[in-house]
Amino acid sequence: MFVGWIVIIFALFPLAGKLSGAQDNEMSAWLPGSAESTKVVEEQKDFREDTIANANEIYYRPGGLSDDDRKAIADDQAQYVNVEGVASETLDVQYSGDNTTAQIEIPIAIKDGGWEDLNEAVKEIRKVADEGAPAGLEAYTAGPAGIGADQAAAFEGIDGALLMITMGVVIVILLLTYRSPVLWFVPLISAVFAMFAAWAVVYLATKAGITVNGQSYAVLNIMIFGAGTDYALLLIARYREELRNYEDRHEAMAHALHRAGPAIIASAATVALSMLVLLAAEMNSTQGLGPVCAIGIAVGLLVMTTLLPALLVIFGRWAFWPKIPHVGTEQSHKNSVWTRVGALIERRSRSVWVVTAVVLAAFSMGLMGLKASGVEFKDQFTSKPESIKGMEIAAKSFALGSGDPIVVIGNEAQQKPLIDAIQATQGIAPEGVAPAGPPKNGKVELYATTSDGPDTEAARKTVERVRDAVHGLPGADAKVGGGPAMALDMEKASEHDDKVIIPLILLAVLIVLCVLLRSILAPVILIATVVLSFAAALGISSLVFNHVFGFAGMDVGMPLFIFVFLVALGIDYNIFLMHRVREEALKRGTRKGAIVGLEATGGVITSAGLVLAATFAVFTTMPLVTFVEMGFAVALGVLLDTFIVRSVLVTALTHDIGQKIWWPSKLAKNPEATEHSGADGTDGPGRERDEALV
Repeated sequence: MFVGWIVIIFALFPLAGKLSGAQDNEMSAWLPGSAESTKVVEEQKDFREDTIANANEIYYRPGGLSDDDRKAIADDQAQYVNVEGVASETLDVQYSGDNTTAQIEIPIAIKDGGWEDLNEAVKEIRKVADEGAPAGLEAYTAGPAGIGADQAAAFEGIDGALLMITMGVVIVILLLTYRSPVLWFVPLISAVFAMFAAWAVVYLATKAGITVNGQSYAVLNIMIFGAGTDYALLLIARYREELRNYEDRHEAMAHALHRAGPAIIASAATVALSMLVLLAAEMNSTQGLGPVCAIGIAVGLLVMTTLLPALLVIFGRWAFWPKIPHVGTEQSHKNSVWTRVGALIERRSRSVWVVTAVVLAAFSMGLMGLKASGVEFKDQFTSKPESIKGMEIAAKSFALGSGDPIVVIGNEAQQKPLIDAIQATQGIAPEGVAPAGPPKNGKVELYATTSDGPDTEAARKTVERVRDAVHGLPGADAKVGGGPAMALDMEKASEHDDKVIIPLILLAVLIVLCVLLRSILAPVILIATVVLSFAAALGISSLVFNHVFGFAGMDVGMPLFIFVFLVALGIDYNIFLMHRVREEALKRGTRKGAIVGLEATGGVITSAGLVLAATFAVFTTMPLVTFVEMGFAVALGVLLDTFIVRSVLVTALTHDIGQKIWWPSKLAKNPEATEHSGADGTDGPGRERDEALV
């Protein structure tokens, strides 16, 4: 098997290396597929071959621009038209009334080469502005192009950095978990194989129409390492148990796969199905994330149930050195923290779960302060880059919407009525409407500058008023797009996706749990606990974002992403626990099985939770608020699931409810099978009957 995977990886390696270059980060790859603004992006191709993004070059001197400043600005103005990618032969300079600020709007053509063209053009524009500038004259490249370049700079080299940090974190946790100089290498090399194989498969999927962007590519790597290592930890823990029962390591691995396999497969199926549900989303970026991550999970499952067992068998028992598991020895849980937690739950299970649920519900109250209505450009970065500084300076002297206007495309014959209707709309700057260029194919493209910033709630309200105004014009056949309209359509699409995706994911998870546990009541309880955990994690995160980090808000689509990751991944630990509890319940009874299951799985689930939380926490190293918020909230939610929800709440609920938790299966209706066991607490006389219930 190991040799087979070596051959597979060598065969797939050339394809894996092509995935990074296959990313589609064009605007249409992020927008809602059916939105009006997306249709405008498509129709703009009739007016020009390339997408246009404006860079606003801002010049500022607090005491007023000098004659030398104006001469330098004029020299720069002449040089900008020669920058590769600038789509204009002449550029106008605007001066503020107080003579402190000047602005030049520079249209940049984004060709088929992608946003790399934009970044190179912005770098050259900044170089021109900095060279030969009089002392004390400040120059900033702002506008959509400047912001896009600063965002690209935030991502520059981040794939490799995130990957290396993630691998380092996983290695440290595995070393602390196993305290073996060898064993940590086995799951790590398996995760690396899974990552390369997933890259190749996802690249092939892009040929079938699946879209990969920078966001889905980064999340793919994190999920493979996080979830894949979780599966490895569970299998290795069960394999170590079976090595104490069987001399032949092949036989021990066969039993380990038989016992742990269903839980691992159910876990992977839960995550994969949850990701595939994202195909029902309106946001193109969300749609693309679903199949990409589902492929990653499927490949990770395949590797961890084939390559990992082969490596473990090849390494043999000595891989666990210095704590080698020998036949006949027992792994003691007497002094473990989970044994003490289990003893407390066994004595006061109802009090424990009630108090835990109340505390989590109290944390959920933080949701009332959640600001998920979008993040303005100026608040997207954890620090203030050049583009944001320039935008803030320009906002004091020029129309806030300049550089990122509303775009209206309609019939040429109705150009004047369209201009009049748009100009008369509340929220449009005075004399802020003009043709973007000559008509093409009977259509005209109009730019409308808003009085407010293009990424503000006020600008989105202006878009709605413009749409009402132009849609009612007879014969205009007008569509409204541009930056402010994109923000509005993304907000509406996110609201739709929340209403559709969340119930579908809960249904998918419920079905998988019902199949695995052969129960209805237990899956319903498990889902309720994970939803409560999600609410608590997001409530705490909201408080931290508002009062500790000082973030202005959260992207409208971020709560859905956090929900997907926490429910899909957080349910893993409940699956690992309850699958073991059901196995023990057949021998010892449900109440005793709950305590034994906690003791048996506590250590491995804790390690798995730490790995997954640490991998997502890596996102907090990025200089973008959205990624910091996602990494923090998911990491916090995973830790809550690991240490509180699964270990305390679920175990206490299971112990309190007893055998009825397996309703409506036979296991719930047969007290003899669930509550009676041998005197030593192991297999009792009802063992044969218990096996029949499986």
